[in-house]
Amino acid sequence: MDKRDGMNYAPQGKVNRVCEPGEFVFAAVALDHGHIYGMCNGLIEAGAELKWVYDKDAAKVADFVQRYPGVKVARSEAEVLEDISVQMIAGAAIPSLRCALGMRAMDHGKDYFTDKTPFTTLTQLAQAKDKVAQVQKKYAVYFSERLHVESAVHAGSLIQDGAIGRVLQVIGLGPHRLDRPSRPDWFFQREQYGGILTDIGSHQIEQFLSYANCQDAQVAASKVANYSNKDFPEFEDFGDATLIGDNGATNYFRVDWFTPDGLTTWGDGRTLILGTEGYIELRKYTDICRDRQGDQLYLVNNDGEHHLSLAGKVGYPFFGQLITDCLNRTELAMTQEHVFKAAELCLQAQKVALRVE
Repeated sequence: MDKRDGMNYAPQGKVNRVCEPGEFVFAAVALDHGHIYGMCNGLIEAGAELKWVYDKDAAKVADFVQRYPGVKVARSEAEVLEDISVQMIAGAAIPSLRCALGMRAMDHGKDYFTDKTPFTTLTQLAQAKDKVAQVQKKYAVYFSERLHVESAVHAGSLIQDGAIGRVLQVIGLGPHRLDRPSRPDWFFQREQYGGILTDIGSHQIEQFLSYANCQDAQVAASKVANYSNKDFPEFEDFGDATLIGDNGATNYFRVDWFTPDGLTTWGDGRTLILGTEGYIELRKYTDICRDRQGDQLYLVNNDGEHHLSLAGKVGYPFFGQLITDCLNRTELAMTQEHVFKAAELCLQAQKVALRVE
């Protein structure tokens, strides 16, 4: 795994199976974003069986088969959807096409697991809500910057245990490396990727709702800009927003495509969480000039100052919980309401954003 390549960053964890072999079967459909590898890694490590892969692009399929040699190559999407043994479709389609794939999956009686961002329009969100209510299937989302980062997982546990008291504010910094030559055409087209706050901003809003235990929030302010990519006029390389949660907690986040080439990873992602009795800082992917491994958590509370190096120590429980939820129709991993609320707020932030020229 190349830590400098954010589009194909796919963490691998320890095997921690929650089901018997063959008990939970899934397929990968639509390989437009490299996050599909992280999604499949997490599911397989939790005990899921990857049966099929389908994409129109034969080269993408060939790369996928090389990574997962036992997978069967489908001749069409329909061949996958009509296989009654498949319980979930995992997909990383072009963002504007993710909702439509989810509709087809749920129409065929399957749960759906998509890369973030799950929608590019509020109309798509409304369609997904209606479909979930109608067929009672899951529309799950891979918010990897919390779910597939061990320091982020442990921060949630610390907060639940009361380590910093009530959460008052979450600050999220989500810089990414652009690496323009490696990006597909859709990446620069607004209708297809949805805007920077809809896209990578969705990670930050989901984290805020989770850490601050908010059921809802309002967008107080947001802005976007295209500072350095004028030859792609629909692209946005900078965005930020401020939100106010329904419990009084606040959020500020910044996302951008300005990671310099000298950084050893694709982005110096950080999260700062202020509570009434302490604070937490996450240095997710690197601790510059100190530790390239990432997953460094700093905690200061009434008990003192603490530094935890968490790589390889926490794991990624979301994937096992998601499988269990699909088998038992529970909501251990993430509630459907939470998924849809995070999606709604990033779409609203994008819609009202002031464009800085």
